[in-house]
Amino acid sequence: MVVVMMIMMVMAMVSEANMIEQTCKETPDFNLCVSLLDSDPRGSSADTSGLALILVDKIKGLATKTLKEINSLYKKRPELKQALDECSRRYNTILKADVPEAIEAISKGVPKFGEDGVIDAGVEAAVCEGEFKGKSPLTSLTKSMQKVSNVARAIVRMLL
Repeated sequence: MVVVMMIMMVMAMVSEANMIEQTCKETPDFNLCVSLLDSDPRGSSADTSGLALILVDKIKGLATKTLKEINSLYKKRPELKQALDECSRRYNTILKADVPEAIEAISKGVPKFGEDGVIDAGVEAAVCEGEFKGKSPLTSLTKSMQKVSNVARAIVRMLL
């Protein structure tokens, strides 16, 4: 009896891992996708909607981290105030509009609006990056947002 239960648990774990891998194969960045989903304990038992919501949470976390960096740059790089102001507006939009829109839409089974939210997060990051005219201190963070947004978009599209 114990052996049967252990075999069933192992099979369930393999199945859950396969869900993440199979889903991530349909995204533009398999390794990033697997890394993001494996790093969240919810990933092992999530369906496709759950995986999409995990990635929306990753977008939220990255936007929060980027806003903290923007706020620290105001002190270190006051000459960048105009670009930082624009980036602050863009990342606040991600947190106050795009993320809530995506969460609500995916949770309610209306993935098209969820897709809009995750796409817009990547667009907002790109616009922020462009404000620096090639000399951005946020390049690493904005590129990360664009990559996570693209992976999230691919997963949300699976729900359409």
